[in-house]
Amino acid sequence: DTDRSRGLGDVYKRQILKGRMIMSKALIICVAGMSSSLMAQKTTDFFEKQGKDITVEAISSNEGEQVITDATYDLYLVSPQAGMYYNQFAAAGEKSGRPVVKVPPQAYVPIPMGVEKMANLIVENI
Repeated sequence: DTDRSRGLGDVYKRQILKGRMIMSKALIICVAGMSSSLMAQKTTDFFEKQGKDITVEAISSNEGEQVITDATYDLYLVSPQAGMYYNQFAAAGEKSGRPVVKVPPQAYVPIPMGVEKMANLIVENI
């Protein structure tokens, strides 16, 4: 009985339905998508352990602008390696009404402290 918004890859958009959050989605945009995939998985695992309904995925920068334009995710995170594309991605975020945030290097380390910093960055901006 719950309607969910579906978009790219059958991803759920953040919605409030009957007073509860269904799911929030964040996307890390990286140059090649390798390190971002690891950070996305570790951060999603961190949220699961905390009982938060937030998932994190990753893509390469050559897909970034189109995915932001599609506004499928609630938050877009630009990795330190993809910083040169930030202005381009931020402009796409303004057009689609979605936040685009630079990830500081200390939040992009796949160790517990870095994962926690990434999680905090997401929670603050989603």
